[in-house]
Amino acid sequence: MGKKSDRNGELNYGVVADRKVGIMHVYRYGNMEADIVLIQLAGNHDISEIKDEVAEIQHLTSMDFELIAVKVDDWNKELSPWKTPAVFGNEDFGDGAVQTLEEILLLCSDKSKTYYIGGYSLSGLFSLWAACQTDLFSGIAAASPSVWFPGFIDYMKEYKIKSKNVYLSLGNKEEKIRNPVMAKVGDCIREGHAWIKAEGVNCTLEWNQGGHFKEPMTRTARAFAWVMQQNRNESRVEKEHL
Repeated sequence: MGKKSDRNGELNYGVVADRKVGIMHVYRYGNMEADIVLIQLAGNHDISEIKDEVAEIQHLTSMDFELIAVKVDDWNKELSPWKTPAVFGNEDFGDGAVQTLEEILLLCSDKSKTYYIGGYSLSGLFSLWAACQTDLFSGIAAASPSVWFPGFIDYMKEYKIKSKNVYLSLGNKEEKIRNPVMAKVGDCIREGHAWIKAEGVNCTLEWNQGGHFKEPMTRTARAFAWVMQQNRNESRVEKEHL
């Protein structure tokens, strides 16, 4: 793994991967010595807002943390667990999630730290899918996740969430759209939430005001703050029973 500073003083990690992209650009915020590490998949348009998101998380919790934003160049390909035809526009969904997760895991090699993964929209879906692959992540912060993705709810039920804490949210207008596939998001997230809770996972579903594109960074900040707090509560209970 190579490492160098960019002009903004943030760190770019170049991770050699067995795929055409080859290099994964990573931006680090907060305290790099913290025991808590938040992993977020972010598009080009998200990177400029990450600092505001970090500030909002710091406002919501007193816990020390580092946030690692992983820049995703091809959103539909790199975050999709399997191929499916386009449901909007002309770009089909790819199957690059496996390769993306392999790269993410390289950032989570310090076993002394607690890792959370999360994101917004398709990034939130990827985070839920990742929780079906590994128990590494203590919490999943899935803000307005694209759980309408064809076949995902059935997949999640088959392979099961392996994280202890899952935060879900959705805007109250997100299911009120004309696109017949994406309009299923409300029913899908209700079904997913009920199933996750029935499996004994600590899971909450928060309904936000507005549509899908309203305050994504604020919604994601609340998601991360919630899962961090759940882990703190668990640690407090464990200490009380010692």
